[in-house]
Amino acid sequence: MLDLKYVTEHIDQVVERLSQRNGDFSYLYELVTLQDQRKEFISSVESKKALRNESSKKIGELKRNKQDATHILDQVKDLGDEIKTLDEKLKDIELKIFDILANTPNLCHESIPVGKDENDNLEIKKVGTPKTFDFEVVDHVELGEKLDILDFERAAKITGTRFVVDKGLGARLERSLIQFMMDLHSRHNDYTEIIPPFIVNEQSMFATGQFPKFREDSFRLELKDQNYYLNPTAEVPTINLYRDEILDGTKLPLKYCSFTTAFRSEAGSAGRDTRGILRQHQFNKVELIKFSTPEDSYNELESMLLDSEEVLKQLGLPYRVVSLCTGDIGFGMAKTYDIEVWIPSQHKYREIGSISNAEDFQARRANIRFKRTKDSKTEYVHTLNGSGLAVGRTMIAIMENYQNKDGSITIPEVLVPYMGVKVIN
Repeated sequence: MLDLKYVTEHIDQVVERLSQRNGDFSYLYELVTLQDQRKEFISSVESKKALRNESSKKIGELKRNKQDATHILDQVKDLGDEIKTLDEKLKDIELKIFDILANTPNLCHESIPVGKDENDNLEIKKVGTPKTFDFEVVDHVELGEKLDILDFERAAKITGTRFVVDKGLGARLERSLIQFMMDLHSRHNDYTEIIPPFIVNEQSMFATGQFPKFREDSFRLELKDQNYYLNPTAEVPTINLYRDEILDGTKLPLKYCSFTTAFRSEAGSAGRDTRGILRQHQFNKVELIKFSTPEDSYNELESMLLDSEEVLKQLGLPYRVVSLCTGDIGFGMAKTYDIEVWIPSQHKYREIGSISNAEDFQARRANIRFKRTKDSKTEYVHTLNGSGLAVGRTMIAIMENYQNKDGSITIPEVLVPYMGVKVIN
């Protein structure tokens, strides 16, 4: 959530910067009027409360001295109703302000490219060279079904479309990737590993920016008197570890690698990537989360990017990094890098992870603050999140990039200790 004071004091600049997201944000000018009204009501309420308190003291003194207090009582008899009316109007104004800010995205960092959509993203680098095959490559769906390690038909029978059953060495490959990623980030990159609840509440969804804007994309659990939702990404429960808390600034940054199964309805994506496991309703993911001081957050973003890249480097998969433009970046993020891995069957790079800095946008919604010293004022932390990586998409990349002419799949060397085999055939 944006800072109301900053928005109203820099309204033209804020509207101009947000317009780079290709939307109309002129509605924010209403905040200036609402803020002025809010200040006026607060002033009126405080003055009337002060008058009421002062009058109560005078009435008390008069009564103690057995003097007539009728004239003061007549003056203040309607103050209670007036204060109540003003409080209700103030509450309405503050709700309007909250609603506007809650539905307004983050300001984009000035370093990211201005653009309309993914076609305007800026390529930062390419790592590795896509393999040249001396046979016609097939996609992960055909590979998985012929090797009997992916079963889409039975998954559809169990649940519906956009689900899969991992079988045999397919299940072991997914499990191995999760363990490899968690080991890499916790043992070598100094992240604390956690497995948080896979079910989150409404406050958690609001805090990270999923609600109210993306409510339709979420799976809500039909439980009596409970507003529970299936976790859409490990970012949600992990950021909310410290909701409504004040952190010790000397211990920042805090770094977590978090494993969850994620659930997304994929509303609005009908017809896109419906084949295979590229875009599913349920998928496993390892997420990197950092809580940082404001001045260090962009250095932390760059180091997080390298940590995510290390997964693909060790797996020997070719990839590229792009900086998302203003028209493609997420609602709550100020800057995002996408890592895109090479998919041979599609002859192009596809997203396998995003690494983002939300600055203090999520911290304001979640009320996560820190103190530099015991006596210093509280400040909002900066929150960062990054894929470390999406497990299903990593499986796709391994299956397709390591496929052999006979239909088998070679296991990347770094995964052999986890898999116990060198080839799936």
